[in-house]
Amino acid sequence: MLSFFKSKPFLKDLLAGDYVDIHSHLLPGIDDGAKTIKKTIKLAKAFQELGISQFITTPHISHYVWNNSEQDILNKLEETQIVLKDENITIPFKAAAEYFIDDWFENHLKSEKLLTLKDNYVLVEISYLSAPLNLYKIIFDIQLAGYIPVLAHPERYFYFHKNFTEYEKLKKSGCLFQLNLLAVMGYYGSEITKTAELLLKKGMYDFTGTDVHHSIHIESLHQKIKIDSVSILKEVIANNQFFQF
Repeated sequence: MLSFFKSKPFLKDLLAGDYVDIHSHLLPGIDDGAKTIKKTIKLAKAFQELGISQFITTPHISHYVWNNSEQDILNKLEETQIVLKDENITIPFKAAAEYFIDDWFENHLKSEKLLTLKDNYVLVEISYLSAPLNLYKIIFDIQLAGYIPVLAHPERYFYFHKNFTEYEKLKKSGCLFQLNLLAVMGYYGSEITKTAELLLKKGMYDFTGTDVHHSIHIESLHQKIKIDSVSILKEVIANNQFFQF
């Protein structure tokens, strides 16, 4: 009974010290994340104050919405690193990309070198409306090209919630899962939080990410978590040490 009434921890206390974030949108003016360098500075300072040790920021590459190139991102990274250094922000960071899986990406994969989180680990996402009809073929093609797909925020794809076997198929196909930490705070609603907890309990998550876009997300990271699987969450958070650089 005592454990039932035990207070849940603040998420920030689970991140402080050595957490390596692998999903955020801090580069300025490049996607739906930080709009200006001032906002980038504010978010980076907030990461530093949270005790996050390093982060990999991941601008969208979605040809029909955010038509960034790998070189665009690297150029923006270099500019941003200079500014943050001048602002005495010492938290180490680098950039990868969050690739939107669609027909354009399918062709892009064949001809361009992707920006990865580390080695051959590439962050990907799919539509919130419906899964691509050829999703499993593209996942196979990603692996055939020498990459390991890390699927961002699987808990947010509502169309899988009532067809849980799709999650199992994705894992069996070689897709790794990245939990959005905002989901365990209830930020996206109770149904997504419930799905995140179920995926945690079934041991299906490999890594976590904040997916921070703006200051409201930062504020949410200071709240108490709303799930019961604290020990499992801690383990998945610890897995992010793999991406230390």
